Amino acid sequence: MLPATIRKFARTASVILLLPLLAQPVMAERVKDLASIAGVRENQLVGYGLVVGLNGTGDQTTQTPFTVQSIINMLTQFGVTIPAGVSLQLKNVAGVTVHAELPAFSKPGQKIDVTVASIGNAKSLRGGSLLMAPLRGADGNVYAVAQGNLVVGGFGASGNDGSSVTVNIPSAGRIPNGATVERSVSSDFYTRDSIILNLHVPDFTTANRMAKQINDTMGPDTAQAMDAVSISVRPPLQAKHRTSFVSMLENLEIEPGEVAAKVIVNSRTGTVVIGSNVTVTPAAVSHGSLVVTISERPFASQPQAPFSDAGETVVLPDSQVEITQEDGSMFLFEPGTSLNEIVQAVNRVGAAPGDLVAILEALKQAGALRAELVVI
Repeated sequence: MLPATIRKFARTASVILLLPLLAQPVMAERVKDLASIAGVRENQLVGYGLVVGLNGTGDQTTQTPFTVQSIINMLTQFGVTIPAGVSLQLKNVAGVTVHAELPAFSKPGQKIDVTVASIGNAKSLRGGSLLMAPLRGADGNVYAVAQGNLVVGGFGASGNDGSSVTVNIPSAGRIPNGATVERSVSSDFYTRDSIILNLHVPDFTTANRMAKQINDTMGPDTAQAMDAVSISVRPPLQAKHRTSFVSMLENLEIEPGEVAAKVIVNSRTGTVVIGSNVTVTPAAVSHGSLVVTISERPFASQPQAPFSDAGETVVLPDSQVEITQEDGSMFLFEPGTSLNEIVQAVNRVGAAPGDLVAILEALKQAGALRAELVVI
């Protein structure tokens, strides 16, 4: 159970989130949680399409000519010719972008989710249906085709006087399993000479430990740490054995290296995150603050006789300004003070979240804070 001072601090500091990683043993983690295989990734797809069936909330065609052009092109393919000079008023159609992520090793016929978003001035896509829209990759090839009914989480309502209410975003939605994969992305996973593991968080210690654990389990010289991010692993020569090899590889457990000592301060929200390795050298801290109080007490002024008939009662302001200085307590940091002791010392003086940030910045400037102070 955490000390009472820490629990008290968590209750009183409502605008600060302090996540002290107290002296806890490092837990082993799986390789698949610490690293990813180079080249095995998702691929972004994007396309353009039309959403039809809207209840009068589509694009205003006078301001979105691309929607009208798309409708004319589509109708032409079905043998419908629009006479020249005809102005189409389409309130139930909206031009949209469609994007999705194609998972690695996806095969033709599989389904993926798509996101649809209006690119015109449509008020809402609720109730609409996306017509067939090809999705292209960065190379320009079509990898999937999307079509289906939209699920829109937002909605809006408006009155005749111009007042309106909008909840969430009604101009965007999703189609679960809305696209069918038409083409696979080529991969050299089964032909490459080595498998590269890239750490999510660069760290030389973690990379070295991962390579050592792989060598101890899979055999000598199987893995080699290339730098703080990449570990090169020699896979089996036969492609049919690589899937089982990677399965064993990603389930190995290692103890990642401890992160560098950092204190993260969010200047917008007042959030402070202090790492477990943060310490301070001997330093004395005293913190006090000025409190300025301004109170307004307006009063009514009534004219007295003989001017009461000609005068009128008015309200006059009466401002009172008071400045007080709070007493600041001083506390001493001993050599090698830990994070737990820092939190307890700050709690004893009753420092507010803003005061804590000021204390940390002052300690950093004095050279007493043995950590990197990062302000975001």
